[in-house]
This record gives sequence, C-alpha cells and structure tokens, in this order.
Amino acid sequence: MKKSHVYFMSNKNNTTIYVGATSDLVKRVYQHKAKAYKGFTTKYNCDKLVYFEEYNSIDQAIVREKQIKKGNRKRKEDLINIDNPEWNDLSDGWLFYFD
Repeated sequence: MKKSHVYFMSNKNNTTIYVGATSDLVKRVYQHKAKAYKGFTTKYNCDKLVYFEEYNSIDQAIVREKQIKKGNRKRKEDLINIDNPEWNDLSDGWLFYFD
C-alpha cells in the first residue's frame, strides 16, 4: 500500500509555514524546491521540508492536513520543534530522480 504524507515547508528564515498533503512526498518536495508550480510556496520561498507525518491513505492525510490548517501557528511550531528543533531541511541528502 502506498503511503501518503502531511508535510510542512518553510522558508530560509522560518517565517512562513506551508502545510500540504501528498501521496508522493519526494516528488512533491522536489516540485516545491524546483518551483515547478507558481503558488504560495513559490511566492514565499518555502523550499525547506521541516516536518512530515505518514498515513496509510491520502484520505487520512487530507483529514489531518485540514485539522492542522485550522490550528494556529504555535501548534504548527510545536509539532516541528518536537522532532526538528533546529528546523533543518529534512530533505537534505535526498536524491531526486525524475523522468
């Protein structure tokens, strides 16, 4: 079964947090970094993966994404700070290969 993810992207100074859901985390992070689509993450230079959660289905991930988006910034920061207190780019070292 293919896993799905809820993920947070941030900018260099950690002033902006984008929350998304995807069924292909590696590909989606690559798209954000490559600025493949014009939108929020491109406008605010959110190209750093700072948090993610794994789910068994995209439906579960979307429910969680909506729950997180309803919360305030402090709640999002608290989630990040539990596992990634330095707000490092969790995708560093990933190899991206796409056709």
